Amino acid sequence: MSMQRNVNAPPSPAKATHDFEPPQALLDFMATGWLDRPAASDVHAQAGLFAQRRAALSKAYPGTYLVVPAGREHVRANDTFFRFRPSSDFAYLVGAGEPGAILVLEPVGASHRSLLFVPEHNRGKAEFFTDRVYGELWVGRHRGVDESRAFFGVDDCRPMGARGEYLQQLRAAGYPVRIVRSHDDEIDRRFDETTGDAELAEHLSEMRLIKEDYELAELRKACAISKLAFEDAIRAMRTATSERAIEAAFWGRARTDANDVGYLTIAAASEHACTLHWTKNDGPLRKGDLLLLDAGVECDSLYTADITRTLPVSGRFSAEQRRIYELVWEAQRAGIEAVVAGNDFLEPHRRAMQVLAQGLIDLGILKTSLDEALDPDRLLHRRYTLHGTSHMLGLDVHDCALARTEEYRHGKLREGMVLTVEPGLYFQPDDATVPERFRGIGVRIEDDVAVAAAGPENLSAILPSQPDEVERWIAELWKS
Repeated sequence: MSMQRNVNAPPSPAKATHDFEPPQALLDFMATGWLDRPAASDVHAQAGLFAQRRAALSKAYPGTYLVVPAGREHVRANDTFFRFRPSSDFAYLVGAGEPGAILVLEPVGASHRSLLFVPEHNRGKAEFFTDRVYGELWVGRHRGVDESRAFFGVDDCRPMGARGEYLQQLRAAGYPVRIVRSHDDEIDRRFDETTGDAELAEHLSEMRLIKEDYELAELRKACAISKLAFEDAIRAMRTATSERAIEAAFWGRARTDANDVGYLTIAAASEHACTLHWTKNDGPLRKGDLLLLDAGVECDSLYTADITRTLPVSGRFSAEQRRIYELVWEAQRAGIEAVVAGNDFLEPHRRAMQVLAQGLIDLGILKTSLDEALDPDRLLHRRYTLHGTSHMLGLDVHDCALARTEEYRHGKLREGMVLTVEPGLYFQPDDATVPERFRGIGVRIEDDVAVAAAGPENLSAILPSQPDEVERWIAELWKS
């Protein structure tokens, strides 16, 4: 038979301008002569947990279709893409998926059935060797429809080529539909946006606020691998001459032992440490400077660490560097102690800011009382410490971002939440309000802390942070 192109496939940049047009003879030749591969029989280790999460979501939306896309690949340059990562809500409910996949929860009585659209095997079709996005000779073998149904533990699974017709029928029928938006343009275009869409995203964010035992274990794993990556970076720091070498060393471990980094690494030396999100990482590394390394490893499960250590490039802090570092360290200790169930989410921030503001007064930088410095109508200390002290952590480095403010920023800490505690001080090199000996110093110390029944559990405490411990840590690594 002649090989045919799949006209129902979703639109994608499947061909490049420099691709050739295969003649029919080649299409026919490629259609046959392939050996059958045995179907994989494995099941996702967390399929049962994902099913429980879908069931919990189902109870909140009886009678409503829920559409959760994995998302599309993002263009890096022309017809090449960044490495694909599924949307966090899709990963939370299904696990890692492929570009274009969709989870639909279809209402059945008072509950839902799970329907998953996935890329199908395309051996024997033109897409097999002509489609740069889904062709299995281009991107590797897909799990396929039948294997995906078993692997992910869903009720039904269909080829992705059928998703367009399904969505069209869903829209035409006028059923109540809620969509997790901004991950798949095709789905967003098919359905008018409603307030229900925003409410669904909000609800999923709030489901993710409390971490299960599995999630806590994955976050501990992310911290453990991040420690190894920090140590690789510290070894590189001994001879490195640029921030790039630090970023490369950290990423090497993240990619070797896990999935990737969870966000763009900040490897900020000298005055670059005073730029809160310095990710260019193209500056020099000089003895006598500080290196602010804010980085985290993302596990294969997509849970990520988010850790910052500020390291003396020479191996030892100068007197001025140590004084600022110790002030930030004391502020972080105060913040971590406040990560207790029942406290306001903002309590760790308030505790850390009290320490920093008093320290700035003691240094003669702030010429005011502590009450005046912390007055919400003044906040003069924020000139030197602009960012908040905490954010939620999990599948996203800034996790649960769409939760309602009364459940997150202005909510109470609850057992199972995981948040960062990351105070910092940043003295810009051209800030005339700062004594010259401190200008250009930027220090941040960040750990990942779980709210536990017995008190704060610092998941990243395996990385030294007290200044003497940091110096010993560097010295030991430089011996090896």
